[in-house]
Amino acid sequence: MDIPHDPIILVSYVNTKLRDQFATLDEFCRTYDVDETKLREILGDIDYQYDETTNQFV
Repeated sequence: MDIPHDPIILVSYVNTKLRDQFATLDEFCRTYDVDETKLREILGDIDYQYDETTNQFV
């Protein structure tokens, strides 16, 4: 399954998956074969950082 390429849609998509299906960002990235560093960079460019405590990008 392809993940969205638009960063705004991507953050919503990832946060929904993290909330509903995955306990960690690592688990999400392994399941969808996503480079975690690249994902953090893309979402960092729109001022979102991953918060391990809440398991979401904020």
